[in-house]
Amino acid sequence: MDIHRCRFIRHPASAINAIAFTHSSVPPSSSHKRHIAKQIQVRLAIGRANGDIEIWNPLQGNWHQELVIPGGKDRSVDGLVWVTEPDEEMADGKTIFGRSRLFSIGYTTTITEWDLEKARAKKHASGQHGEIWCLGVQPLPSKGAAASSSRKLVAGTVDGNLVLYSIEDGDLRFQRTCFRTPSKKIKFVSIAFQSHNVVVVGCSNSTICAYDIRNGTLLRQMTLGTDISGGSKNIIVWAVKCLPNGDIVSGDSTGQVCIWDGKTYTQAQRIQSHSQDVLCLSVSSDGSKIVSGGMDRRTAIYEPIAGQSGRWSKAFHRRYHQHDVKAMASFESKGMSVVVSGGSDASPVVLPLRAAGKEHHRTLPHLPQNAPLHSAPKARFILSWWENEIRIWHLLSPAQQLLDDPQAALSLRKNRKLLAQVLVKGDSHISSAAISEDGTLLVASTATGIKVFQLDFTRGEHIEQLQIRRVDISTAGVAATKVQISPDAQWISWVEEGSRVMIARVCTTESAAGISYTVSQPFKLHRLRRQIPKHILLGGLGSYDRNITQMTFSPDSKLLGVADLAGYIDTWVLRGPGEGVDGASGEDDDGATSESTSDSSDEENEDVAGERWVRNPNAALLPKLGAAPVVLSFPKTQREDGDYDLLAITTVKQVLVFNPLRGVLSEWSRRNTYPKLPVQFRDTRDQIKGVVWQGHRAWIYGVSALFMLDLSQDFDLEADSPEGRDGQKQGTKRKRGGQESGAGGKMEKHSLVPQRVRTAAGPDGAKWEDVEMADADDQKSVGASSGVDDDDEDTDGGELQRLRDEQGANGNAHEAGKEGTTTRAKWWHSYQFRPILGLVPLEAMHEATVLTNEDVPAGPPPLEVALVERPLSSNDLPERYFAEGEWER
Repeated sequence: MDIHRCRFIRHPASAINAIAFTHSSVPPSSSHKRHIAKQIQVRLAIGRANGDIEIWNPLQGNWHQELVIPGGKDRSVDGLVWVTEPDEEMADGKTIFGRSRLFSIGYTTTITEWDLEKARAKKHASGQHGEIWCLGVQPLPSKGAAASSSRKLVAGTVDGNLVLYSIEDGDLRFQRTCFRTPSKKIKFVSIAFQSHNVVVVGCSNSTICAYDIRNGTLLRQMTLGTDISGGSKNIIVWAVKCLPNGDIVSGDSTGQVCIWDGKTYTQAQRIQSHSQDVLCLSVSSDGSKIVSGGMDRRTAIYEPIAGQSGRWSKAFHRRYHQHDVKAMASFESKGMSVVVSGGSDASPVVLPLRAAGKEHHRTLPHLPQNAPLHSAPKARFILSWWENEIRIWHLLSPAQQLLDDPQAALSLRKNRKLLAQVLVKGDSHISSAAISEDGTLLVASTATGIKVFQLDFTRGEHIEQLQIRRVDISTAGVAATKVQISPDAQWISWVEEGSRVMIARVCTTESAAGISYTVSQPFKLHRLRRQIPKHILLGGLGSYDRNITQMTFSPDSKLLGVADLAGYIDTWVLRGPGEGVDGASGEDDDGATSESTSDSSDEENEDVAGERWVRNPNAALLPKLGAAPVVLSFPKTQREDGDYDLLAITTVKQVLVFNPLRGVLSEWSRRNTYPKLPVQFRDTRDQIKGVVWQGHRAWIYGVSALFMLDLSQDFDLEADSPEGRDGQKQGTKRKRGGQESGAGGKMEKHSLVPQRVRTAAGPDGAKWEDVEMADADDQKSVGASSGVDDDDEDTDGGELQRLRDEQGANGNAHEAGKEGTTTRAKWWHSYQFRPILGLVPLEAMHEATVLTNEDVPAGPPPLEVALVERPLSSNDLPERYFAEGEWER
């Protein structure tokens, strides 16, 4: 495989402003209710400065970014709140879990509720008040207390108003102003509930106020005094939290964390733990730990002092972030106990809470799970997008030609050219985009519609020009979360409202003026109705897991497959004139909450050319995946029996190959169960992002790793793996050593003391130098640096080139030390490239060839790809405030 290592493709990072979990904790369940605790849908919501909202699934430490709701122009998410209703017991003994609703603010006068099932805003509400700076939700009443009619949202404004919003019966509306300060100069900055009716508000005038929201009375005002550091006279209370015993914790602009007695509202303790402002706080569910983050990049953990009731001490602090720590939230259950923090460096950091000081932290990717990257391999175009902008690049020369050129270093910049920048009109950001393989058709979707463009590329000796023309499509006002173009560029498919699959035909018209395109009236592809219990649909996140995240066409454009977060796969086949349906009728799932329509709609799907899409007759035979899929793809080779191979990779690293026309698991998947996969692949913590095909070889990549798996060969159970040693049953997931809390792996003893780090220096790495290291700033991996800046490419294949030199085309990367090895490599991996935004093919794909298991070619066809890396640089981060005596390494 020849690689264009690209860092010139931009993808600006956006700061994290808000973090919230659906549940702060899931209490340990008894043995007869253990299965209920496992079914609770816990999600993490992250709000960014560009208006994006990300939904993450913790997955017991496998952290999967399931959904991204794009923002829009001049939008920002500065606060997030989940409202989870209490559980209900049904007459048959089943439990309806409390419905979870997500609300956000963005330093405006509006509160927005989000519809996760349709991946869009659901309701907006506003009142006659200033900009909302903080938002809290009224907790459930304590046991034995008289329950109020409904819970409310409480918001603090920039002009010192405390306002109530009603969320009763699924509604969202302004109710009344609870309290109004005499001076409009006072800003309500932070908010927390001490009890069901008492709310604590941090202000900008060195005070913390406690209010009773029933009658709007001020219960107590706590004063912090003046800033003794010589700065502003007023202290800003950026964060407040309440412990389970009623005590109040505050973090302010002096860098102090203060503990307040919850009964007398008097200050019990001050801890000077930060050199700059404390911006966020989090507390454990049992009140045994407090976590703070601030402008000095520090994250500090506090624990109670033994034998001294109400007294706390700082256990330790470290710098996990490169910039300000602006938001954090905690979650605890039987298997997990973590704090997730975020800030201006755009990367969420997962810290162990219960096992603080015993486990490592983990930095989640700042890049999206679904890469905003696509390619037109036949035209050698690379398509990238962010916010409202689309860029189309052209790579002129093949990688092998650059490798053979002695002046290759001087030719790298000349090898790429920015052909076009497309600005999609509207206030909504692009949710998905695609380009046809021949580079003649471009599709982009936003929250307000789908845009289709025709690309006419003219290349001469001294000039390259790309003309872009708009193509009309009848989808005004339709929002699509995902779009796809078939390989033959005759079909466009997209997903509406999260789970509704649509498809339209692209018609070509030739005239004297040239070729022009039109898009026919779209029609709906009906999904199979799944038997989902009603008590699951009525509670939790409802039908959110029916959101389609994967969509793919077969190489011959005659089969379309989609997969949702629940693990269900739906497929449709293209029938020509006169071809039978072969049992395509059946119950349709037009939405998880809609009624069944047993109409197969074959007539309404009829195309003008006589072709129509019908449901795969054996679609119902495909089993439900054990976890959400992160990859769904067809290889470029077709089977001799006319069926296809459909590859699915899940969040738990299961690699499954299906034969969709027969509705069965392939023979290769039956033989190569999970324990036989390479240990390096199974133990990779980051999720897989995509795959590129080279014959039967699948080049699978994540944000920090690149793997090659040859799906024409069988893997052997490795003798040195735990499964090989202790004879673990095949087909079960390999567990990492020891119980982990959902962050990083376990620490060795004395890991918290200052460590001396040595790094290789010199051209050959033979010389070692000591590196001074304070706190926990990330060090770049030795051997992973490419030596190229943000505008350079590196066409040297590195480990790939050494693999070619040492073993040739048929060598085995992991059996090179064995004499007489002549078989092809079964698998290969590298951590040299990171962080990977995406991997896309560049060469024209070879026509599909018919292969059998007995007739495997000696070597795979050549493959050329563009591997795009987007490491964070100083240009991606805003300027940071430096305190006196602080310096940047």
